[in-house]
Amino acid sequence: MDSRTGAGDPKITLNELARAPAAVRRIVAHPYLAVRGIARGNLPSPWDIVAFALLFGTLVLISFGTSQFGAPLSALEKTPIDLNPWALPYYALRTTLRMGAAMVLSLIFSIGYAALAAKSKRAERVLIPTLDILQSVPILGFLTFTYTFFLGLFPGRVFGAELASVFVIFTSQAWNMTFSVYQSLRTLPPDLSEACTSLRFSPLQRFRRLELPFAMPGLIWNMMMSMSGGWFFVVASEAITVGDQTITLPGVGSYVATAIAEENLGAIGWAILAMLIVILLYDQLLFRPLIAWGEKFRADNEPGQVQPESWVLRMLQRSRFAALLWKPVDTAVNRILRPRRAAAARAESPLQLPSWTPLALDIAWYGVIVLAAAYGAWIAVRYISHAVGFGEVGHVVLLGLATMARVILLVAVASLIWVPIGVAIGLRPRLAAMAQPVAQFLAAFPANLLFPVAVMLIVSFHLNPDIWLSPLMIFGTQWYILFNVVAGASVFPHDLRDAADNLHLRGWLWWKRAMIPGILPYYVTGAMTAAGGCWNASIVSEWVTWGKTHLQAHGLGAYIQQATTDADYPRLVLGVAVMSLFVVSFNRVLWRPLYRSAERLAGVDE
Repeated sequence: MDSRTGAGDPKITLNELARAPAAVRRIVAHPYLAVRGIARGNLPSPWDIVAFALLFGTLVLISFGTSQFGAPLSALEKTPIDLNPWALPYYALRTTLRMGAAMVLSLIFSIGYAALAAKSKRAERVLIPTLDILQSVPILGFLTFTYTFFLGLFPGRVFGAELASVFVIFTSQAWNMTFSVYQSLRTLPPDLSEACTSLRFSPLQRFRRLELPFAMPGLIWNMMMSMSGGWFFVVASEAITVGDQTITLPGVGSYVATAIAEENLGAIGWAILAMLIVILLYDQLLFRPLIAWGEKFRADNEPGQVQPESWVLRMLQRSRFAALLWKPVDTAVNRILRPRRAAAARAESPLQLPSWTPLALDIAWYGVIVLAAAYGAWIAVRYISHAVGFGEVGHVVLLGLATMARVILLVAVASLIWVPIGVAIGLRPRLAAMAQPVAQFLAAFPANLLFPVAVMLIVSFHLNPDIWLSPLMIFGTQWYILFNVVAGASVFPHDLRDAADNLHLRGWLWWKRAMIPGILPYYVTGAMTAAGGCWNASIVSEWVTWGKTHLQAHGLGAYIQQATTDADYPRLVLGVAVMSLFVVSFNRVLWRPLYRSAERLAGVDE
């Protein structure tokens, strides 16, 4: 006899019900459970509500902060910077949007530029020296020659000035990120590269599965450094002065510039508080989630003793709303990055070129480079000789030697201080979690805010500006060393640490045999970008103003600042050219050999 269950069609037998999964049997026995389960599945979770609130709030703030972009430039003159503390939230929003836009551009630039330089020997010969020059060319040098261009794109509109400001911040963020990715791609572990070859990965698969994940820890720490370092030049990017024309954009940087001009110490204190709040928000909403997410990219067999945590990352992982928004993006990215069969076939069967082809390409490529360099040098020499004469060149070279002596001394002192501290932080994840926001705030603290203290001390005690203005050069750039060393120590393999402990390596022997070889690529990246930053910071450190008091040190930075203030373009070109030659020569003599040593320690074959 067949017994039936359920009140309506369709009907199932007891034998069919017995063979059904337990979940089905439970729903058939208690139909209301299905309704309740569906209702629960459709109801938003607390994480969905938080994700929606954050997204909606971000969109509202972006809309509010960009609402004035289409206004005429004359509107800026009618609304001067207000030193009332209640104006700071709006100024902080405008500055944060500029720095965020510059960070996105820097990230795209650094990955593309570094990948091309690391994968092509011919491109590397041009791109890396160019990067050396770009990271050392003063922010004011970029601003002077791009200011008119961006304003010309949107004549008479605030948006053109905003683009110029974003570009200046970009030039203070991109270089160390690019060097970090380049260093990581050049020091890939050989066993991982061989595994990709064995698995017949296409170049795109190799980049996606190995190279970019391996570069991610160092890139994340350098993103933090870039975001913090951007505050150092935010004054120059928002209070734009070239010759007789001045445009002041609403922002924390222009607020600080106005406070300095009016000698208002109270306003400077409010600006520091606003910076601290913005840095803490960036830390919680962006960098802490990135560090926790980047932990999965560690090139180590064992996880860290203390895993970094982030409530934002947990929200993104548990929110169905965030997953729903991310799904089309993930699908599009996977579709773009999915290797094509034809590409895979070409990767397995590379094109065979005649033996003479590489040599001919090298001759043609380097011939073009030599001709372009010779033509550029001839144009520069001709321009400078007609405008200022060669006697001025010798004077500028001597000023460059004075600035170079400061750079070498300051980088050496900063290395002795921050390398041990960076290793201690990097090897202790719990300490790194506590020190990260503090280091971000110190790195973001603009040296401009120390000008009042420096000027008052130097004037009161009749100190020599050539000596006592020098620390301002390293104050904003020493953090490149700290952040890169922390990144290197944080990915130092546990098995090597255990081997050093088993061999009872202590003191200097531990540094020499274990830690220095492990962090050398990261240290070189940090020290090289710190040196380049020192050259750049000499613009604002050798020429200091507080109210009506002006102090000037003898150096190339002060020379360039004077030329910019006077709108003396021939001397500005001369100063930037001499600074670029100093930086490139210094990098070739010191940093490039150290890079090669780091690659040999990593087992990379040339």
